[in-house]
Amino acid sequence: MSDNYYRPDESADAPPPYPPQEQGPQGKLVLGSFHQPQPPRAPRQPAPPQGGGRPPYPPTPNARQSYPQQSPVQPPYQNPGPAYNANQRAYTPPTETPAGYPSHQPGQHQPGPGNQGPRSAKPRKKRNKRKIGCLSVLVIFIVLAVIGFTTIQRVLAFGSAISTQGPLTTTTGYMSTSDRTNLLILGYGGGSHDGANLTDSIVVVSMIPSSQHTSLVSVPRDLWVRNPPNSNAYTKINEVYQTASNNSQNRVAGGDAMATKVSLVTGMNVKNWMLIDFNGFKSFIDSIGGVDVYVPDSFNACYPKNDDANKDASWIKVQFNKGTQHMDGATAIEYARAREPVEVCGMGTSINQAELTDFGRSARQQLIIKAALGKIRNITTWPSLINAMNALQKTIYTNMSFADLGLFSQKMDLNDPKTAHIGLSTSNVMDISTASDGESIVIPKGENWPLISEYIQSKLYN
Repeated sequence: MSDNYYRPDESADAPPPYPPQEQGPQGKLVLGSFHQPQPPRAPRQPAPPQGGGRPPYPPTPNARQSYPQQSPVQPPYQNPGPAYNANQRAYTPPTETPAGYPSHQPGQHQPGPGNQGPRSAKPRKKRNKRKIGCLSVLVIFIVLAVIGFTTIQRVLAFGSAISTQGPLTTTTGYMSTSDRTNLLILGYGGGSHDGANLTDSIVVVSMIPSSQHTSLVSVPRDLWVRNPPNSNAYTKINEVYQTASNNSQNRVAGGDAMATKVSLVTGMNVKNWMLIDFNGFKSFIDSIGGVDVYVPDSFNACYPKNDDANKDASWIKVQFNKGTQHMDGATAIEYARAREPVEVCGMGTSINQAELTDFGRSARQQLIIKAALGKIRNITTWPSLINAMNALQKTIYTNMSFADLGLFSQKMDLNDPKTAHIGLSTSNVMDISTASDGESIVIPKGENWPLISEYIQSKLYN
């Protein structure tokens, strides 16, 4: 291969009160408003016999023994009660009670002057209940405030840990822009074994915040590109992060290098990136209760029992059948990364090997990302996300602030029928070729690199 062979990216590098008490004629006490008519004065009764005996006239208003209290509970006040005339020494029915009918039942407590003591018993109980209720609400409010403050502090600390930016900062105007915002998602195996930092999943989530129109663009991991930049060396694009980050020693340098390279290849302005460690991703999916994934085509494959062949070089057979499946973390990763035919491990005959190509894996990775992000958007999942923070903190790292990332995930709509799922494959603009060392690689058809960006732009809004 010549020095300038495959140089696609070089060019782009209470109750109411009684009525007022007034003094009537001759200083007599009258209850009720001054508008209430006064009854006629009754003739004075003869004095009682000197030898004692029962008086022939009704008792005076102060004879409390004539009105025993039957209950400490006073019925709610309805009217000012009968007007009392000291000279008449008898109760006159209230004006709204028809003549000839008693204003109260025998034995029932009747309100009157000098007999108002029990009236305050029930309101006092109500006030006590109100005080207890207010105190309960206050205690609950304080507890919730403490929990809320603790949760907020934890969330902000999490936002600082997973990002190069302050958690509440923004580079997008808090997703109020009408410009397309692109987020590059890079998935790698993780760990310390060989190939642990190869980005086998390269997907751009492209979204217009003002309209929420969202597209997914997958870049083949075997795409042959110059690496490092401004050199005569070429590798698959999945090695760019590993090289630039020095095996994840400098994740920011690796993320920036991948964002630049993907921008050159796709013609998209990719500034934001997010790294996903597949080992942590397993725990994260488990912590949110797994994900539901629709498998469009059945297939089987061999899958390494351990990513580190030095620990365990054996294989397992995985089988996925068409239809919706609930996947835990391990199953989701197997679905996204499976690539070896079952003949490799001697476990039968492969079904649908097209699913095992680089292009097939890219499509499956889009489905896993869609399922995971869709569940994150669901408000019923949010309590689980608080508990999943420890797992997620070991899983992702991004140059997007926590505020922008949260708003981005809430605005994007991957279920919209207009959402474009763009995969670069041999069915459109890619070809399979062979590198000088004999490994299989992917290049654009006719080595026409602008063909890739033209194709993406033509599909981005579909």
